[in-house]
Amino acid sequence: MTAAPTLPPLREVIARHGLAARKSLGQHFLLDLNLTDRIARAAGDLSQGTTIEVGPGPGGLTRSLLRCGARHVVCVERDARAVAAIAELGEHFPDRLWVIEADALAIDIVELGPAPRRIVANLPYNIATALLTRWLHVISRHGRAALESMTLMFQKEVVDRLLAPPRTKDYGRLSVLTQVLCDGVRLFDIAPTAFVPPPRVVSTVVRLVPRESPLATPSGMALDLPALEAVTAAAFGQRRKMLRTSLRAAFAAPEPVLAACGIPATARAEDLEVAAFVALARHKSLI
Repeated sequence: MTAAPTLPPLREVIARHGLAARKSLGQHFLLDLNLTDRIARAAGDLSQGTTIEVGPGPGGLTRSLLRCGARHVVCVERDARAVAAIAELGEHFPDRLWVIEADALAIDIVELGPAPRRIVANLPYNIATALLTRWLHVISRHGRAALESMTLMFQKEVVDRLLAPPRTKDYGRLSVLTQVLCDGVRLFDIAPTAFVPPPRVVSTVVRLVPRESPLATPSGMALDLPALEAVTAAAFGQRRKMLRTSLRAAFAAPEPVLAACGIPATARAEDLEVAAFVALARHKSLI
């Protein structure tokens, strides 16, 4: 932990910038600096490359990232009120903090600073899964050269889905897309009372590290992530139906494809391991 300048309390920053949380932006501010420090430490070595934070709000986690030694922090924030608050923080950490007023869904993170890059963020609830899916596409195209790691806070139920194994109720499309590209570790939960305003759900911090190569993908072969998205959307879109029926949305004739992959036509989506979906996606990419 590096020495930090004396900073005004976060509640004072919120009051001065009129930063009342907006439901439309999915804002729930984490003001407990012990918790934000814990998230920053969980992200690992921040002393090299670029640390990207999305939705910093009044800057609680931003302070912790800088205090925990982040050499270069890039904050992406669409709320002009928060942009002003973070810019004010930058005056205390010259040459270490860069603020971009933009929609994170429209930003190419590969252009946000030098590698190694990692994302550390308390994600806005309303776009959290959309952001993750976008970043998975970046990893699919560029691998670990694009992102070294992601230390992210979601609603607990979202993390349950990200890490769920087959044959469980939480296993679904997002589980497959995440696990094929990343190793994931659940770190810790944060109670609603830690936030302003308190959300109605428990939050969970998870660390996702891109794999050296996509799971079950032969060496030298790229993963066709759009094909995998199409297959998982079809399979889990009718998860209680047998695959010979649900996969008609992805294949004109599912049964020969299932047979070629060694998958019983009577299986259901939740029965398949991630590798089986990767095999189906390879067939889909040939259509």
